[in-house]
Order: sequence, then C-alpha cells, then structure tokens
Amino acid sequence: MKLLVTGGAGYVGSVCAAHLVETGHEVVVLDDLSTGHRDAVPPGARFVEGELGAAAGDVLAEGFDGVLHFAARSLVGESVQRPELYWHGNVVASFRLLEAIRAHSTPRLVFSSTAATYGEPEQVPIPETAPTRPTNPYGASKLAIDHMISSYTAAHALAATSLRYFNVAGAHEAFGERHAVETHLIPLVLQVALGTRESISVFGDDWPTPDGTCVRDYIHVDDLADAHLLALQYAVAGEHSIYNLGSGQGFSVREVIEACRAVTGHPIPAVTAPRRAGDPAVLVAAGDRAAERLGWKPSRTDLERIVGDAWAFAHKRA
Repeated sequence: MKLLVTGGAGYVGSVCAAHLVETGHEVVVLDDLSTGHRDAVPPGARFVEGELGAAAGDVLAEGFDGVLHFAARSLVGESVQRPELYWHGNVVASFRLLEAIRAHSTPRLVFSSTAATYGEPEQVPIPETAPTRPTNPYGASKLAIDHMISSYTAAHALAATSLRYFNVAGAHEAFGERHAVETHLIPLVLQVALGTRESISVFGDDWPTPDGTCVRDYIHVDDLADAHLLALQYAVAGEHSIYNLGSGQGFSVREVIEACRAVTGHPIPAVTAPRRAGDPAVLVAAGDRAAERLGWKPSRTDLERIVGDAWAFAHKRA
C-alpha cells in the first residue's frame, strides 16, 4: 500500500514508518520538524516537510491507500498552560487532515490516540468501554479527534482505527526517543545513568500500591508498530474501531528504576518528592479487544528488555 505517515519524524511515527518500509509498503512521511528529527525518517521513505493542516491536501492529492496520523503536540503540562496550542495544533490540524482525506477519497486512517482520553480510571485494567473524562487539554484534544473520526466514518465510509496507547517505551534498532522536553520516566532515569541528570525524582512513595509508587503499563514501541500494521489490515469501511494498546501488566516507578540500574550498571540516585496533582495511582490497559479482533498481543513485555533497547539507543546517541 501507499501510505502517508504524519509526524513520521517523531518517536512513535518514525518507528512505525520503519516497520512499514520493512514490510514492503510505499511510505511518505509528512512532518514539520517542530519536534521531530530529519534523520529519524527511515531510509526508503520519502520525506515531505510541511505543516499538517496546510500540506495534507497537496500530498494526499497524489493518491494514497491510507494515512497513519501521529502528528500532534503531546505535553500534558504544556497543554494546561497553553491549551490554544492543543486545540489548534491537534484538533484543527486533524480536522483539515480529515477534510483532505475526504476530498481525495483516501480509504483508511489509523490514528495515534492515548489512554489520557480516559482520565482518572474507575476500574483497572481499563477497558475501551470505560468513561472518557480527560483531565487535561491534551487528552481532551485527542478525544475530540476520536469523535471527529467517528462522524467521518459514519458519513463518508472511512475505514478508521484509533489506537489508545499507554506508556510507550523502548526503541527500534535505529530509532528511539529524542524529545527536547523529556517527560517520560524511562528516558529520564537513563539520563541519570548517562550523567546528564543528577538524580531521578519519585513523585510520592505513599500511593496505594505494593511499594507505594505509581504503577504504569509499559508497551514496547516495536509492539506498538505491529499493532498499526494490523489496524491497517483489519480496518472496515464505515467503522471506527478503538483499541487500547498496553501489555496488561503494570510496573511501579521503583521497579522501573531497579530495571534501569540492572541494565546500565549505574547506581541511579532516586529522590522522593511530593505527589503530583492528577497522577492516578495505577494505569493498566485491558487489551482483550485488540487480541480478539486484531490478533495482536505484545511480545516484548519484559521490563529489562524494554529498558535495554532504550538504553542501547540512548547510549548510542550520547
């Protein structure tokens, strides 16, 4: 298939683009490089530099079999402080993409959504049927896009899938996490091992969890990419399918730090800090729907494997 990958110079987009190229698809990456990296576009993919809302129509006019949509702002704190960036950069740009998809009769869409659409969970593991009550503009913007996609599939026979990620981690052979502002736990801990950060902060050690620290569901980025290929394969015209992507198991902050110590051989000092407002104690995905309907089950679930791949990439880039 000929596929457009928006945001394909970013972390998840570049890894998914690499998987698509490796499996024989013709890939075009559209990215404005505001947070992505030109050298993250995989060999074999054609690169178009441009802002999503402005450029999508011209690119899709070439004729495509599908779009994988990763381009987005994704910093929770920034979304609270500057919500206008998220309503415009995520929602307005995605609306323009959907209009371009409709105008050029592009039949498939896979959207990079997030577990942040659920907000504070009422039950754990979290199923796709859980109430969606996002607690920040980032999650709200992604949920708004999900609603837009649902309306387009019903009205225009688009075959669409939204994949709600939990905590993406790890690295592909050549592509991994490189954020100007890093907020994810594993790369922050690895920065301590690399000597670019003095210590890692543990936000609260009195949560109602086995060791008192927050528990999260970590999904290897290569497993995530596998799910995107399956989503393309099983998309049905006129249907908008939503799937959680997680391992179905949780690891605490302390367990992640210990795994990083084991993998890197560094002591990695940890400092207990006050809880952060809005942090749920436990976030774990229920992945039954993806297993049953897509035949997807993550295979790279060992925490030290996830950390090891991230460490190999970070060490190489240091």
